[in-house]
Amino acid sequence: MSALEPGISETTVAAPPPQGGILGPAYRTLSVGIISVIFLIAFEATAVGTAMPVAARELDGIGLYAFGFSAYFTTSLFAMVLSGQWADRQGPLRPLTVGIGAFAAGLVCSGTAQLMGVFVLGRAVQGFGGGLVIVALYVVVSRAYEERLRPAIMAAFAASWVVPSIVGPLAAGTVTEHLGWRWVFLGIPALVVVPLMVALPAIRRTASGPVDPASPVAFDRRRIRLALGISLGAGLLQYAAQDLRWLSLLPGVAGAALLVPAVLGLLPRGTYRARRGLPSVVLLRGVAAGAFIGAESFVPLMLVTQRGLSPTWAGFSLALGGVTWALGSWVQSQGRTAPYRERLMVAGMVMVAVAIAAAPAVLVEAVPVWTLALAWAVGSLGMGLVIGSTSVLLLKLSAPEEAGANSAALQISDALANVVLLAAGGAAFAALGGGAVGAGHGAASASGAAGSHPAAFLVVFLPMACVALVGAWVATRLDPPQPQPEPQPEPSGA
Repeated sequence: MSALEPGISETTVAAPPPQGGILGPAYRTLSVGIISVIFLIAFEATAVGTAMPVAARELDGIGLYAFGFSAYFTTSLFAMVLSGQWADRQGPLRPLTVGIGAFAAGLVCSGTAQLMGVFVLGRAVQGFGGGLVIVALYVVVSRAYEERLRPAIMAAFAASWVVPSIVGPLAAGTVTEHLGWRWVFLGIPALVVVPLMVALPAIRRTASGPVDPASPVAFDRRRIRLALGISLGAGLLQYAAQDLRWLSLLPGVAGAALLVPAVLGLLPRGTYRARRGLPSVVLLRGVAAGAFIGAESFVPLMLVTQRGLSPTWAGFSLALGGVTWALGSWVQSQGRTAPYRERLMVAGMVMVAVAIAAAPAVLVEAVPVWTLALAWAVGSLGMGLVIGSTSVLLLKLSAPEEAGANSAALQISDALANVVLLAAGGAAFAALGGGAVGAGHGAASASGAAGSHPAAFLVVFLPMACVALVGAWVATRLDPPQPQPEPQPEPSGA
């Protein structure tokens, strides 16, 4: 690209000077570029979440509503492992470029879909791109930033969600109501140009190529095969969960048979025993993200179909959460809070559990809708404390040559928990009549009586709150195990 400095090859690994903050002269262009990428992902997530209930209804796909979210996470599982291997071997530049392109292509596919199946396919392509991008960005942070600056750049990532969380639902809701939901998907790819122009040249200068050009990391074909297994297994489990017939037990069992060994092979040993240190960090990330996103995915649908809100206001009810999430991430990034990081994470998970448990209170007509917005702001504050801290701890506990693989493990835990909990929540939702939610119910209807199935929402939110409480216990096990002192030999003659 013309913006690159002459003489810089793609195998160059050059660390910026150690002085200054993330917006200092040595880091400014890189920081602005990668934060722009996160901004794009954030805007897509908040905008698409607002448009999803209308898209599913118009495509006659309410019964497959959860697939619109979980398909994204399913393909991202494979992409995360591929990106970690790719970035460790050749640097993060190429997986990031390919990922942004796939992300945009998936949006176009969903935006032009005439069938719910094609819509879900677009979300799957988009998830593949998102998986490549997020792991590549973690490798960039690991290579380009000193350890003292990593909490700050993670906090900046969280802060980049603030404007999208406020503007995204309002813009997406307005576009959905006046132009149609398709334009929410088709308009976002135009934002890809800015991150590409800003981020990629800076990444090529500071973090491209293998860590040690003389000893490049080889692709681990076993991990790639396991990644394929985890994605295929997750997809089969989702299909079985949504079909709800005895015959669906067959793909369900096949999915579990593929998923379990793949998960055990890709995540750090001891993850599902909550072994102290890195395994518990990876586990907590999945528990926190899965519980919160699994519940949040149903919030706009609940408000549109049960309380008669417009898509704009349903999405906007979550806007304050973006602000408090950024606040929580900022708090964990402060040096004076570092000694209390574990306590903050325990408190954060308790906040998440309380928020999820309180959300279905709005199914009662007498409860004001704004109480959900307040509860979600509290839960998002907890998520800011937890997610930012897991990212910091992971990079702290990872050797430079393992940053890609361990970042992939963290993101796999995140995405896999989303897939499994969304599949479970979607199955419970459909079993209690959720597929009929919104039937004959206009988006802006003043009454939530038509197609009302409050129990279908309760069986989504309450189990997710219990999962979040499990996360509060896992958060007490993040410190690495202390080495046992070797016994001292007794003095001779004693």
